[in-house]
Amino acid sequence: MDIILSITFPLYAAIAIGYAAVRFGWFKPEDMRALGRYVLDIALPALLFRAVASRDLGEVINPSYMLVFAVGGLITIATTFAWFNLTAPDRQRRAMAVMGSTCPNSGYIGYPLMLLLFPDLAGVLLAMNFLVENFILVPICLILMDLADRGHGSIWQIIRSILKDLFRRPLIIGLLAGLLVSLAGIPIPDTAMRLFDMLAASASALALVVIGGSLVGLPLRGNKALAAQIAGAKLLWHPAMTAVAASMLAAIGWATLSADLHRAVILSAAIPMFGIFTLFAQERGLGGAASIALLAATSGAFVTLSAFIIWMT
Repeated sequence: MDIILSITFPLYAAIAIGYAAVRFGWFKPEDMRALGRYVLDIALPALLFRAVASRDLGEVINPSYMLVFAVGGLITIATTFAWFNLTAPDRQRRAMAVMGSTCPNSGYIGYPLMLLLFPDLAGVLLAMNFLVENFILVPICLILMDLADRGHGSIWQIIRSILKDLFRRPLIIGLLAGLLVSLAGIPIPDTAMRLFDMLAASASALALVVIGGSLVGLPLRGNKALAAQIAGAKLLWHPAMTAVAASMLAAIGWATLSADLHRAVILSAAIPMFGIFTLFAQERGLGGAASIALLAATSGAFVTLSAFIIWMT
């Protein structure tokens, strides 16, 4: 238990510090948004570039890991879509619930956790998770949300809009730039590498503080039953479906994972949903249920992540 607390306690202590900093007025909510932009647009892109550009492409891209993570996410999308088709009162809420059940917060919570568990792999795991999430899972969920809004709008217009936005994100630019440098074998000067190391080092703790601060003032009036289902699906069903995908793909010889990668892919799926989930929901008037789900998942993950770590140790 001491080992588990040594992993999970620092994560949630940093989240609690962020919450207290805003709750007691040391920082304003808008300060958290500014710090979040720094993490999202500077620190994490630098981290991804550093992690990818400094390795051979074969060390960065593990097809088995990415296949398991992608298939686990796709199974989760399909099964939660079927479930929420029965329990969500309308198409907008159903699409919102599927996104909350499927898209983990790999940058703000996943990376700090992986840094404690797998320090040598953390950057590469983040890169592979981002590739799968940003090019497969998040676009599918956004398509579902846009189709729910627009009814019978052109799916190709939606896809073009999503891809256009995707390639403007600093995270994707940093990741793709790192892949190009790795593929071309371009050496990075030590002075530049030290800069990227410095920026990357700021990502982990600050990301957790931002998560905590962002929890203050969430609108907590909404469909609590739906929110509980979303949180439960994210913390339990998504990692379960990823474990099923790993076993299924291994059985047919399509994916073989080392012990560390097997643990990492399941834990990556067990991370609470990403914070901008609430922003997507608020745009559709569903911020209350999404905020309750985010708060429940972020709080509940202390227990579920600890349980998964114990189970897989």
